[in-house]
Amino acid sequence: QVQLVESGGGLVQPGGSLRLSCAASGSIRSIDAMGWYRQAPGKQRELVARITSGGSTDYADSVKGRSTISRDNAKDTMFLQMNSLKPEDTAVYYCNALISTRFTAELNYWGQGTQVTVSS
Repeated sequence: QVQLVESGGGLVQPGGSLRLSCAASGSIRSIDAMGWYRQAPGKQRELVARITSGGSTDYADSVKGRSTISRDNAKDTMFLQMNSLKPEDTAVYYCNALISTRFTAELNYWGQGTQVTVSS
């Protein structure tokens, strides 16, 4: 069984920074692409940023230049550094990963989400 656990969310003032973490655990054989998604109240879930196993990255236009996605393959962990946060960044942030295990082919996994609130 695979688990993705996010941490690092919270309340931050506009212009502030947060660093989100996502740790994968379980009988993992390999992790392919990983990504961060977010969902604001009343809106659809949207991609924030993603990173391949080789380190190639892609960002939503709304966070480009303000956010950096990274991963530590040795520790099966992914990060999202967010700077210059805006109220419109307020959302639940979800970790996503394509993971194969000792027992299964590659499957898509989601974390439980971590709340980010940007407000003064």
